[in-house]
Amino acid sequence: MQNRALDRVFFVDDEPQVRTAVRKTLERVGVDVACFACADDCLACLDSAPCDLLITDVKMAGKDGIELLKIARERVPWLRVLVVTGFGDVPMAVKALKLGAADFIEKPLDREVFLQTVQTLLTQNHPAVSGPGPALTKTEMRILQLILEGKNNREISSALHRSARTIEVHRSHIMHKLGASNIVELLRRAAMMGLFDMNGPAGPDT
Repeated sequence: MQNRALDRVFFVDDEPQVRTAVRKTLERVGVDVACFACADDCLACLDSAPCDLLITDVKMAGKDGIELLKIARERVPWLRVLVVTGFGDVPMAVKALKLGAADFIEKPLDREVFLQTVQTLLTQNHPAVSGPGPALTKTEMRILQLILEGKNNREISSALHRSARTIEVHRSHIMHKLGASNIVELLRRAAMMGLFDMNGPAGPDT
């Protein structure tokens, strides 16, 4: 598996031996892994640390993997989540996918299948900046709305009576906060956050 420096995986499972095995497996192929025994510990770290892929078991004490999936996706809508289910637990897998899981894999984990799935998801989701990031300010939300309407920096500058340089700075902040390195990723992030739909732009106040 070929990985990049920013590949970081959060793995959640309440069985110590499973956490150890998965950590060693991923570290051997160059992935940075943070393991957690429960959903709450993972969520606490997700608020402050970057994550490229979240992998969670379903059946755990406290919040289960489905609850973790739901909360994590609410906080970081573009985060890909791989759900680990019990063998043959189709209804649970379907529920996970409906809640936004990128994929699911069955226990017991097959090493090659597991690594291939992780590699695929990391390749599909590797923004320049991962993580929740601070909330957008009112001005940034307005500029994002204009960007989604197809306005360029000069047009936004004229509409908001701000200098082009100021708009460029705000645009850079928006890209950073939403974990986007280009306009395509920005549009995708905005769509995932419900800021507009694919049939047309929708501002934050509509």
